Amino acid sequence: MPTPLQIRIEAVQKRLKVNPTGIFNSETCAEIEKLKKIVVPNGSLIHERKKSIQKSLGFTGKDVDGIFGPATLTRIEDFLDKQLPEIPNGASMIVSKRALDIIINSEISSKASYLAKYKFPIWPELESGITIGIGYDLGYVTSTQFQKDWSGLLSTSTFNSLNAVVGKKGDAAKNALTTALKKIEISWEVALEVFYTKSMPKYAVDTKKAFPGVEKLPADAQGALLSLVYNRGALIDNSDRRKEMKNIVGHVASGNLAKIAAEIRSMKRLWDIKKAKGLHIRRDAEANLVANATFFMQTNEYIFV
Repeated sequence: MPTPLQIRIEAVQKRLKVNPTGIFNSETCAEIEKLKKIVVPNGSLIHERKKSIQKSLGFTGKDVDGIFGPATLTRIEDFLDKQLPEIPNGASMIVSKRALDIIINSEISSKASYLAKYKFPIWPELESGITIGIGYDLGYVTSTQFQKDWSGLLSTSTFNSLNAVVGKKGDAAKNALTTALKKIEISWEVALEVFYTKSMPKYAVDTKKAFPGVEKLPADAQGALLSLVYNRGALIDNSDRRKEMKNIVGHVASGNLAKIAAEIRSMKRLWDIKKAKGLHIRRDAEANLVANATFFMQTNEYIFV
């Protein structure tokens, strides 16, 4: 006769689709590690693996003991019972923090990198416009949108100087990046404020319109597609350059994460890796997020946008 604790463990194992032995064995730990995206060093003992799982569940100090008793089991049950909550009015999507990190890392790498390289306007080459803040491309916004996003955060003279280059892309943007424009400085705090309070909500709306049903996907997948739209825009048409974007529409509707990930990887064909290695890295990171996305997330792992 199984004990009450074993009955609960068996229920967890059935959720994980492993053999319900009533014991937290290596197979059970492996499934939890996969869901929690825990990297396990080769040769790790199961006791150490259990400690890593406990840490991922929020245990600290002496509570990280590798013993899966009622306390640890309760948190595992809570984790596995998590479903994405209802999106509040005013928000469009639920994205993971991991996805937002991809956007920030792809655009500016880090705060230190931003202060060293990106606090002044730049032209990222190819068909980009003059870019400020965290990947805010002035070539792909209107003057009205620029005013909504940045008015009140910049001095009048700075705003007017940047507004003059709104809509310029490619060589036109390159030629418009004058010495005076290069001296304009956007603080880290202002860049972050626009990114979180203006850019993310706007691009979330665009992503939801481009890919109907995206809000029903796991948060990692939603965030990866938000990153994609932030980088490539939300245009869906029949051109060869937007072929994968159009294909993703159907895959989102059917919830096929594997096919969404494959389409994102396929986009790498559009850029020469020697000239745009960063885009190849970004597409792979987005595709990996989608391919490994799960609905099992704790509330500190996702964000409404």
